[in-house]
Amino acid sequence: MKSSIQWRLGLILLSVVIALVLFLPSTPVGDKLPDWWRHNVSKIALGLDLRGGSHLVMQVETDKAVEAAVDNIVSDLQTTALSEGVAVQFSRSGQDITAKFAEALEDKVETFVKKTYAVLVLKDRSKGQLVYGLQPARANEMKEDAVRQAKERTERRINKFGVAEPNVYKQGVDQVVIQLPGIKNPQEAISFMKTAGRLEFKLVDTESDMTKALAGKVPEGREILYSEGVGETGKVTRQPYLLFTQTLLTGDRLKEAKVSIDEYGKPAISITFDGDGARVFERITGENIDKQLAIVLDGVVHSAPRIKDRISGGSAQITGNFTHDEAAKLAIVLRESLPAPMKIVQNVTIGPSLGQDSINKGVRAAVIGGIIVVVFMVVYYGLSGLIADYAIILNMVLLLGAMAFLNATLTLPGIAGIILTIGMGVDTNVLMFERIREEIRAGKPPRPAIDSGYDKAFLTILDSHVTTLITAAMLFMFGTGPIKGFAVTLCLGIMINLYSALVGTKVIFDIINAKWKLDKLSI
Repeated sequence: MKSSIQWRLGLILLSVVIALVLFLPSTPVGDKLPDWWRHNVSKIALGLDLRGGSHLVMQVETDKAVEAAVDNIVSDLQTTALSEGVAVQFSRSGQDITAKFAEALEDKVETFVKKTYAVLVLKDRSKGQLVYGLQPARANEMKEDAVRQAKERTERRINKFGVAEPNVYKQGVDQVVIQLPGIKNPQEAISFMKTAGRLEFKLVDTESDMTKALAGKVPEGREILYSEGVGETGKVTRQPYLLFTQTLLTGDRLKEAKVSIDEYGKPAISITFDGDGARVFERITGENIDKQLAIVLDGVVHSAPRIKDRISGGSAQITGNFTHDEAAKLAIVLRESLPAPMKIVQNVTIGPSLGQDSINKGVRAAVIGGIIVVVFMVVYYGLSGLIADYAIILNMVLLLGAMAFLNATLTLPGIAGIILTIGMGVDTNVLMFERIREEIRAGKPPRPAIDSGYDKAFLTILDSHVTTLITAAMLFMFGTGPIKGFAVTLCLGIMINLYSALVGTKVIFDIINAKWKLDKLSI
């Protein structure tokens, strides 16, 4: 046997062995394999449509992200103005910033704002007051950043929550799609994902009449928020707080959030601000001694301690009736706080039984289609059809091994991609066999006819596979969710099909010719 045949045969056998080693742990017999095999080889992950789970489409409220950014700008302006001795008071109204000052200081304040924040543009001026807004381009950038950060932070949250193989991607302008396969408690996970982790520090208004406020006469620049707790009877209790609407500091300035123990020995969350946040926090506490500072998380007041002295170092503690697990999850939410709230616009839960039914039907379709193709090839091309059938089996083994190696996620469209690969494998062999038939009709003996048929069909096969590969690559790059699953299997199938058809089948013909010196070819 020629050395060229030997190394090609060895290459095929080696690739089959590697593919089986990679793929077997993903099959039902995987549980019976040795521990070192099962634990050291990655498996093919099942997608949401096959495994069951939750499919969420969440919309990022980008306007709230801009407002949060404006709150931070107001805090920075106020802190910087205090340090530079500029007598001005900044506040936010919607997405605008209002600066109030003594009339004689107008030029000084305008110069100060322009120097400190160039992204602000003057929208209106009146006696002792300037109104600024963000540049439209900068506001749009903030909205785009909010969606990007929401996607990234949601993904990190899911990973820390313990969901296996999550799929998070952007959809449209301001939507994030979250797929959570195989989760046992969908509602808990959804609640965890939905929580924005919007941390705010606001002053409590202790001078206004709370009774009138609860009756609907809320003073201008105030709002009513509630704390939530569990009473002695086990019922949820709510205590109202009248707060100033202006946010003095937000969780965007957080550096760390971790579980700690409060003075009563109960779980709490200790938070530490970054450098800018620490300076703002020190100013707030210094200016508001003997006042209550409410710690608000997602619109709920968790505590409202009285400020006893200026606090330097930028550290604080959030207390409440937390269990250790609740405090740990809340710390995760704070560390990965979303730039803006997200609301659910679509929530679809797929049961595991439905996913198993999809697997059964997909496998059944592949098996039935494969059997029909195998029989057709034998009937139409005789013994050469058996070689084509061997190529299909080789193609499937290598494809599944490659998917396991890449730890690819198999989806229902992915199964469709595998079935399509079977068809493309047959198509490749049909092109080669028809070329070989033409050469035999022209009077060539089997061996030269085979060599010539492969050579002449090569460019046609390569061209069809490359164009399909380009399409599949575009689907992978710009597609989302299940479309990517289809693209992955199609890309792998195309490349493996070229190998199994041009190398796998050719070596079988060469072995037959080398041993038996064929005078006639069954094709």
